[in-house]
Order: sequence, then structure tokens, then C-alpha cells
Amino acid sequence: MKVELQNLTKIFPSRNKKSNEEVVAVNNFTFTIPDGKLVGLLGPSGCGKSTTLYMISGLQQPSSGKIFFGEEDVTELSPENRGVGLVFQNYALYPHMSVYENMAFSLRTIHMPNDQIHEKVMEAAEILGITEYLERKPKALSGGQRQRVALGRAIVRQPKVFLLDEPLSNLDAKLRAAMRAEISRLHEKLGTTFIYVTHDQVEAMTMGSRIVVMKDGYVQQIDTPINLYKYPDNMFVAGFIGTPQMNFFDGTVTKTGEDVKFTLDCGTTVDMKYIQADKIPVKYMDGAHKIVFGIRPDDVRVYNKNNYNDGSWAPAKAVV
Repeated sequence: MKVELQNLTKIFPSRNKKSNEEVVAVNNFTFTIPDGKLVGLLGPSGCGKSTTLYMISGLQQPSSGKIFFGEEDVTELSPENRGVGLVFQNYALYPHMSVYENMAFSLRTIHMPNDQIHEKVMEAAEILGITEYLERKPKALSGGQRQRVALGRAIVRQPKVFLLDEPLSNLDAKLRAAMRAEISRLHEKLGTTFIYVTHDQVEAMTMGSRIVVMKDGYVQQIDTPINLYKYPDNMFVAGFIGTPQMNFFDGTVTKTGEDVKFTLDCGTTVDMKYIQADKIPVKYMDGAHKIVFGIRPDDVRVYNKNNYNDGSWAPAKAVV
């Protein structure tokens, strides 16, 4: 199912009763998610990514803007009428119910016949590899098994859109890596649109076909993982994407013919050909305008200066 957000904005009243200043959690978010794609919403805590997800789910109403599923305007629809499957960070399983009953609960609330409920639960359990745990209570399961149950509870409803709110943040690093692969396989198997919220760039970069980077309620860049890494639109994206982070240096840049020289305030100079710095407007290459030179640690190489022009080595593109 295609999901389209049009000028989506969410404003919360101030928590300070003495102040009338409002908090803009999401500001004028416009984006179309193609049918069947897995898209990541990435950014630091408080950037508005979870608020965006909750507006898509219907748990929160936007202050302005529209939400479309396909051609249908779902902005005013309640969550149960939107056809979404929402998986939370804390699993939100009923502790007194078995795994089977947790997965069947939403189907019982819509009075689905028992034989159909059983068929759907067993199918989801087989997809997720949790058939042997169906009679257990959540407290008898590991974190990864509980997360599978939470996914299964969403799968049985056959949602148009899967919404995942930092579903792996409570797991240890090894299990998180395994569950990333599991969710990717699940997405490929179901072919449903997935929207995945995370502050972990590794999760976003390894799972999403496109990533929305957010900060302070604003969209900073929407692109493929490789383009976010190689061609960031601004310093925030350049510094946020990549481990270890990109290094930034103040300085100036001068163009002489086809040669470009970066003179950094720290005293270092960097020489490269203009073709490797062609994204910088020429008007800034006068040696007078202050620029910020960014370089990633993995772009640093040790080389023999005498071999620089023999074609055996070339520096990476400049990000300024």
C-alpha cells in the first residue's frame, strides 16, 4: 500500500503552564512511500520520528496536513479502521495470555470465526518460527521471542502497512543483528509496506531502501543509504551518518585551473583535482570565503606522493 504524507505537522501545547510557547514536533512533512517498500525514519531522540509514525497509525491526530493510504484519505480514520499493524518498542504483550491468545486477541475483538483465527495464527507462527511457543506465557520467552510474538500479532491482521517503533532497542547487540535480518526476510516474504522508526543508523542503513533523516521536527534529507553516506545535504546528515563520524575542519578553498587546494585553519593543506570537488560552487573557491571541509576516516589513505599522478590512487570526492 502506498503511503503519502502531505504537509504533515504536529504541534503540542507547552508543558509549562506559565508559557504559551508551543512545541512543533513535526514540521511540514511531505513524502510518498511506494507500495511494498521498507522506509526508515532515522534521527536522534526527540526529532519527531515516533510522532510521525503515531500520526500514520492514527494514535495521534495531525495539527494540519493529510495522510493517504493509496488514494484513500485516512487522516480522520481511527486506528482500527486504517489497516495498520503497529509493533512497539516494549512488545506490549498481555502477560496473562498465552502466545496463541496474544496473537489471536485482535481477531477475536472483530468476532472472526475460531477456525479462521486458528488458521491465521498458525500461519503467522510458522512464518516467524514460534510454533513451539504458542502455549507459553510471555514471561517464559526471551526478548527475541517476545518480539516475534509482537510481529506475529501484527501479521495475523494482514495489515496494509506495518509500522515499527524502535522494535529492537531492548535487545542485546547480537540478537538485534539477528532480528534485523529476520525483519528484512519478513518484509520480502510479505511484500507489504514497512515504516521503521529507529535512532540506530546501522539498522536504518542495512534495512531501508530509503531513509528519512529528521532533526527537531524537520526532514533533513530523504535518500538511499549510500547517497546519505556519500552525498549528505548538510552538516547534520554528514555528521549523523557514519561510524566513526565525519571530521569537520574550517578553512578556505582555492581553484587554480583544474587544481583545487583546501587550506585548513589548522595549517594542513589538501590538494585535489577540480573534478573531485565539483559540487562546490566556484564562487566559494576564491580563497576568501570560509568553508567547512568534511572527510570520513575511511577515506584517509597512506600513499607514496611520487605515485599520486600515475592513476594508482585517487582521493575521495570532497564534501564541503
